[in-house]
Amino acid sequence: MPKQNRARPGLASPLSLPSYDPDDADMLVVVIETPKGSRNKYAFDPEERVFTLTKVLPAGMEFPYDFGFVPSTKGGDGDPLDALVLMDEPAFPGCRLTCRAIGIIEGEQVDKKDSERNDRLVCVERGTHSYSHIRHVDDLGKAFGKELENFFVNYHQISGKTFHVLAMKGPGQALRQVKACRKAARTHAAA
Repeated sequence: MPKQNRARPGLASPLSLPSYDPDDADMLVVVIETPKGSRNKYAFDPEERVFTLTKVLPAGMEFPYDFGFVPSTKGGDGDPLDALVLMDEPAFPGCRLTCRAIGIIEGEQVDKKDSERNDRLVCVERGTHSYSHIRHVDDLGKAFGKELENFFVNYHQISGKTFHVLAMKGPGQALRQVKACRKAARTHAAA
């Protein structure tokens, strides 16, 4: 039986994985926290090094797409940059995906008087069949944006926060935001 490392329980931290696929610099790495269709919200806990249940959505509400983060980034809310992933079937917490950015939802969340940016990348998983033709968030139509806005507004309302979509922009802005969030993570790590 192999020896267990008792000094470092839990998983290896996905937070420090590279942001880009080492075999294809045009593709991002996304680690899934919450799968599509789940009412349970999971988040990686860096202290415990496990995925933890952080919230249960009310009956009738579920995550419309797989949600996760881009490793080695730091978003406006202090967490890694959020990403939602369009793919054929739901993934699972901790699953590493290779994705193509098709846009970004620029958003602001307000908790009483404090506001902070909480942007979400919109990505397509590399091996998907259903979404392989999507190149820009606009290709998904206006109903897609409205549905996501409704989800985020309701999702934040459960926690007593408000959420406003500021804009939905294409892949160029999404990749610029990834670069800015990578720089913020490096600056934070150096401090």
